[in-house]
Amino acid sequence: MKLLHLSDLHLGKRVNGFSMLEDQRVILTQIVDLAEEEKVDAVLLAGDLYDKPVPPAEAVTLLDGFLTRLSGGGIPVFAISGNHDSPERLAFATRLLAGEGIHLTAQYQGPQPPFLLQDEYGDVAIYALPYLKPALVRHWNPEADIASYEEAVSYALGQWAVDKTRRNVLLAHQFVTGGVTCESEERSVGGVDQIPAPLFAAFDYVALGHLHGPQSVGRPTLRYSGSPLKYSFSECGHEKSVTLVTLREKGQVEIQTLPLTPCRDLREIRGTYEEVTAKSFYQGTNREDYLHVILTDEEDVPEAMGKLRTIYPNLMKLSYDNRRTQGVAEVTGAERPEEKTPLELFQDFYQLQNNQPMAPQQEALVRQLMETIWEGTQ
Repeated sequence: MKLLHLSDLHLGKRVNGFSMLEDQRVILTQIVDLAEEEKVDAVLLAGDLYDKPVPPAEAVTLLDGFLTRLSGGGIPVFAISGNHDSPERLAFATRLLAGEGIHLTAQYQGPQPPFLLQDEYGDVAIYALPYLKPALVRHWNPEADIASYEEAVSYALGQWAVDKTRRNVLLAHQFVTGGVTCESEERSVGGVDQIPAPLFAAFDYVALGHLHGPQSVGRPTLRYSGSPLKYSFSECGHEKSVTLVTLREKGQVEIQTLPLTPCRDLREIRGTYEEVTAKSFYQGTNREDYLHVILTDEEDVPEAMGKLRTIYPNLMKLSYDNRRTQGVAEVTGAERPEEKTPLELFQDFYQLQNNQPMAPQQEALVRQLMETIWEGTQ
C-alpha cells in the first residue's frame, strides 16, 4: 500500500510581507500530479492546512481545489488539524466530505475508531490525532490528572486498543523530542510541548506535522514530511519534498522522498553592492526568487533596498555583514567622560555604534560642525 505523507501547507501564509498563495497553488498542483503518477492509495495530511485560524478566502478556495482534485481522482485523504488551524472551522461539513473520501479529523473528541484500508496483506488501520493540548484532553475527561503535553498525548494514545498484529499508521501534529526546528515554526516557551518518541512505539508509521524540515526522529518510520515550501531563510538549505510510504507485510515499511520544485526558490546571496549588482553575478539565476541579500560593504548603501529591487523584484530582506555588525565594542571606562573633549566623546560614540573608528574625512566634518555650533552659541 502506498501512502503520500505531507503536512504544514500553511495556505494563506505571507513571508516578509509577500503572499505565498501563487507559490502554494503551483506546489499543490505538483503534489496532486505526484499522487496520480505514483498511484497512491491515500494521502496523509498531518495538520496546519492553513496559516491562520481565520484564513483568507483565497486560501480556502485553494484547499477546496486541492481536495476536490484528489477526491475526483479517487484518492482518499486523511487529514488532521494543526496548531495553526481552527478545529471548529475545519470541522464544518466533515461528514459530507467523508462521503467523497476526504476524512478530516479536526477536533479531539476522545478515542475515535481508526479508518481501515485493505490490500493483499490485510488491513491498514489509520489513526488520527489532531493537535493536542492538555486542556483538550481534560475537557473530555475532567477526572484525568493531566498537566503536560506529554501526559495528554500519552493518555490519548492509551485510549486506543491498538491491534499490534496488523499494520497501524498514526497522523499526529506534535513536537517530538529531538526534532530540528526552523524560524518559521511557532515555538513554545522552554519546550513544554515536547513529546518523547517512545510513546508512538505501537505504530508502524507515524506521519508527523509541525516541524518544517523533512526529518525522521528516533527511528526512520517516525517522520516529519516538512512543509512543501520554504517559509523562512533558516530553511534555505532544505530540499523540500513529500514522503512516499510503502507498507508491505507487517514490519516492512519503505520510505522515499519525492522532491518538489517551487516556481520561486527562497535563498540568500552575499557580496558587496557592486558585486551583487554586476550582471555576471546574477546571469543564469532566477532573479524572481525570494531573496535575502547580505551586503558586505563597510558603509551602508543609500536606498539599497529600492535599488536592488530593480534587479531582484522579490527581495524580501536586506542586511549587512561587516566590521560594524560582526562585533560589539567594549566600554572600558579607563577615562572619565568629563576628561574628554566633545570630539573625542563623539569618536567614542561612533566606535560603539559602528565597531570601527571614524575616517579622517568624517572627523574633519564633525570638527567643522562642532566649531560652527559652538560659534553660533557665543
